[in-house]
Amino acid sequence: MNARKVSSASQLAWQLSLLLSLMVLAGALLGSEGWAVSSLQADIALMTDIRLPRTLGACLAGALLGLAGAVAQGLFRNPLADPYLLGSASGASLGALSLMLSWGVQHTLRLLLAGVVVGVVLGAIASLLLVMYPQIQGSVQSFMLGSTAYVSWSACGLMLSVLIVSGLVSYAASPLLDGLALGESTALSLGLPVKSLRWVLLAVLALCTAAAVAQTGLIAFVGLAAPHLVRARYKGIHGKTLSLSCLMGAVLLGGADLLARGLMAPLELPVGVLTAILGGGYMLYLMRGMSPKSSGGRGGRA
Repeated sequence: MNARKVSSASQLAWQLSLLLSLMVLAGALLGSEGWAVSSLQADIALMTDIRLPRTLGACLAGALLGLAGAVAQGLFRNPLADPYLLGSASGASLGALSLMLSWGVQHTLRLLLAGVVVGVVLGAIASLLLVMYPQIQGSVQSFMLGSTAYVSWSACGLMLSVLIVSGLVSYAASPLLDGLALGESTALSLGLPVKSLRWVLLAVLALCTAAAVAQTGLIAFVGLAAPHLVRARYKGIHGKTLSLSCLMGAVLLGGADLLARGLMAPLELPVGVLTAILGGGYMLYLMRGMSPKSSGGRGGRA
């Protein structure tokens, strides 16, 4: 049984890696006017300076959101948890406000509610600034709709660094997620340092989300859908699920970026709008197959 699961995980990883490689190649060839195959030499500077960093940036942001989504769903034992659950996207002061709101909090549900409060408060402050400075509405709209158009090589380097560090830390802490899947009391009985590892994974969740959002804006449903798509193919330990969710998130956002550029070229669609439409449709389809008992069982213990 274990051998079959490992084989399934390896097969899925190879499939996603191959698809990701093809997407990067396609992203380098797809310009604002369509495909540029006959003039590769003339477009080499355009590809290396604009198209490649944009494509790689979209994939890296998707990988960060996929990792954050897998961590959130495992940590809160809730299949509807997503990277924005703790208000990470609402501002850089998430850490300080979360610390004030949830200092000494032991229960996961109360910590989750504290994050919701953080998101509401910081969102209100952002709205106030928008009213006070209307000249920034264009930039804010681009941020809210999500865009990969301005991702540079330096942004790719930053996201890659965060992904490597967060991936290693979350993999080392993944036994906690396996233990929590059996219940918090079981995780404690196994000798896992639940409190300390929970804060480590919360830091990973906030860092991954903040790094992705800072470069691409608000991208909906990638972090929520990626772990679901992985679990549809592989049900095993979180150490592998986290890695596969990274790859799945990269494929989802990389593919969405290609569609946003190519569907109505030269008009470009906001990638966040596209992921919201496609991801929302997928989640509605997924919810049709969920019975009330199965959908409420795990979420009630978050």
